[in-house]
Amino acid sequence: MAVVREFTLPDLGEGLTEAQVVRWMVNVGDVVAVDQPVVEVETAKAMVEVPCPYGGVVTARFGDEGTELPVGAPLLTVAVGDAAPAGDAGAGDPPAREAAPTAADEGSGNVLVGYGTQAPAARRRRVRPPSHESAPPAAESAPATAVAVISPLVRRLARERGVDLGRLRGSGPDGLILRADVEQAAHTAPTPPEAQPAARPAAVRTEPARTGRRDAGRRRPDGLRVPLRGVRGAVAEKLSRSRREIPDATCWVDADATELMAARKAMNASGGAKVSLLALLARICTAALAKYPELNATVDMAAQEIVRLPDVHLGFAAQTDRGLVVPVVRDAGARNAVELSVEMARLTDAARAGKLSPAELTGGTFTLNNYGVFGVDGSTPILNHPEAAMLGVGRIAPKPWVHQGELAVRQVVQLSFTFDHRVCDGGTAGGFLRYVADCVEQPAVLLRTL
Repeated sequence: MAVVREFTLPDLGEGLTEAQVVRWMVNVGDVVAVDQPVVEVETAKAMVEVPCPYGGVVTARFGDEGTELPVGAPLLTVAVGDAAPAGDAGAGDPPAREAAPTAADEGSGNVLVGYGTQAPAARRRRVRPPSHESAPPAAESAPATAVAVISPLVRRLARERGVDLGRLRGSGPDGLILRADVEQAAHTAPTPPEAQPAARPAAVRTEPARTGRRDAGRRRPDGLRVPLRGVRGAVAEKLSRSRREIPDATCWVDADATELMAARKAMNASGGAKVSLLALLARICTAALAKYPELNATVDMAAQEIVRLPDVHLGFAAQTDRGLVVPVVRDAGARNAVELSVEMARLTDAARAGKLSPAELTGGTFTLNNYGVFGVDGSTPILNHPEAAMLGVGRIAPKPWVHQGELAVRQVVQLSFTFDHRVCDGGTAGGFLRYVADCVEQPAVLLRTL
């Protein structure tokens, strides 16, 4: 006997409470295997393909592409197991009890491995096939005694659309009436003018009032309103919190990056993996944090304590089509320039493809922000809460510079350092920035820490 399982949007981890349906990978009526990806969703952190823990026939999908769903909301239902023959159940049979769970019914439990699994909490109901007595010939006027509908949402949709379920033959297993059947019947059957509702009823769970990408903004007399959600909503919330809670300050210095550019050119000319400029700057940051460990910290206001962190997990800003994201290089302090370059390139590619996991976007202790790629010299960035510091790097451009007592054209960069004034005074911040500038101007300074 087939059992219909409801698969809900699982907990995606990292405090995420909702996700937007980007692309359905299965249709109603498709056969799915255990752990097969069924839908691609977009969270405030990344794009994630969600696997289904049940194998069987998809009987319903909840939420159109672009719909935003909270964690725990139904994603789809799956008929698990073999359907019973149509004549097995008579009209007088007692109500069916829930089938005992089997190993196959329970699914794999491997939903979003790495972000936190959850035990199946789906409701288990038997698919009750329509009996021969419940479908009288068309010539008889007796009403149907049973309707092959399991989902209460389908029944509600039928009531709202004025569809007589007793006259429908479902396209699901054993004639199960699905949402698609009701919608098709509602579109094909003309609705009398007097039966048309004056206004659309309150939003049903399967059709939330919040719309998605296909309706990214709503034009009103006072202007275009764009919903703050997804990546933009997460950025807005985090930056607002940073501004509210962190008393930050910023200092600047110009540095001659000519020697650093020459050192990179020499490194890459020697063969092997190429070293990016961003990786060299990251290596300078980790060396500076080893010299000034008080800046690799966070503030616990509840405990009234500064927490100095033992490991450096370096975040770096990356611009993508979805907006600004900050991938995190784990244990950056233990990596050399080549290892940093390889890992940063991998994370950047994953970010632009929307394939970063939530774990790769969280847990940073310090951020490197290369806004020079936008062609600007300076910035006063907002700290990435709850981190205590961020190094900003402007564009490297040829400028007049006094070098060895003579005026020359050199490759000059502006460095800015934003820090949480609760964790240190200006002397520490100035010392950190001066050390970074010294390493940019004289890369040989780094040899002391290699």
